[in-house]
Amino acid sequence: MKKEVHDEAASHSQLTMQVVEHVRSLIASGEVKPGDRLPPERELARKLKISRSSLRAGIGFLSAMGVLKSRHGAGTFVSSGPPAFDSNSFSVLGALHGFLPWQMFEARIVLESNVAALAAERATDEHVAELAEEVAEMYATLTDPQEYLIHDVRFHRAIARAAGNPILGALMETITANLYQNRSMTVQNAQDLKESAEMHREIYRAIRSHNPNLARRTMEQHLKMASKAQAAETEQPATPLPDEDNAETKPV
Repeated sequence: MKKEVHDEAASHSQLTMQVVEHVRSLIASGEVKPGDRLPPERELARKLKISRSSLRAGIGFLSAMGVLKSRHGAGTFVSSGPPAFDSNSFSVLGALHGFLPWQMFEARIVLESNVAALAAERATDEHVAELAEEVAEMYATLTDPQEYLIHDVRFHRAIARAAGNPILGALMETITANLYQNRSMTVQNAQDLKESAEMHREIYRAIRSHNPNLARRTMEQHLKMASKAQAAETEQPATPLPDEDNAETKPV
């Protein structure tokens, strides 16, 4: 069973990387530029020979990592500024799949609680505004777990930037990439996203008030709750994503 789960995660990562590489090539060739809208989903899925649900997983990853930005009713756009395609989060996308969930959360508690404390000390008004935007988007997407997850991950990345330490930032990029990859396969089974959103709001308030001790405690509390929530999601049968295609076409 463990091998089947690992194989599924590896396959998921391979399809995600296929989307990442295609978007990279579109930007490198000048076919799309920062601020441009990506081609329609159906066109991209046909070109990559993957299902639209797999395409959405890749686009969701790129959105969580800040390369793309979705606008409700308008489509998906390349974010302004040069996308960080060479980030460690892409090159080691599947490297953490062998670790157990409790080990990942233990490492996150050690790292992220202290990153949150640094962010509370160093966050600028711009950082605080970015965190506020992601919290607002989490509340706006409570009924859409996959979209909620994108803003959840972006929130944690924003905290890492606010901490102002590039070494910690690089570590967080790798962790958030792995977080999105793993959680995207189970988040449809989430029981209470509103409770999660409220915890993120408390972390945001602690950082906004420049209270390092409160930020550290609140982040630790959030991650302990998130560990239990993800375990509960994993115990349930995964809910398949809606897809207009009847079957997945494997890449050739």
